[in-house]
Amino acid sequence: MNEPDDPAAAPPGHVPHHEQTEGFGGGHIRARHGRVNRWLLVVYAALFAWGVYYAIYYWGGLGPGLDLTL
Repeated sequence: MNEPDDPAAAPPGHVPHHEQTEGFGGGHIRARHGRVNRWLLVVYAALFAWGVYYAIYYWGGLGPGLDLTL
């Protein structure tokens, strides 16, 4: 079932999907469906890259006194 592109053609009281909201916390928090902002995706990618770098470069091995050096 296709939605009409013209908002005037929508039935009265109909709210487009991207404008529908859900309430949480007794109405104190409102959330809607939408896209994730590009800047937030960049932050996620940077944190992931930093996590991989940190895990490879600064990984502590087995711990103090537990290294298997012969």
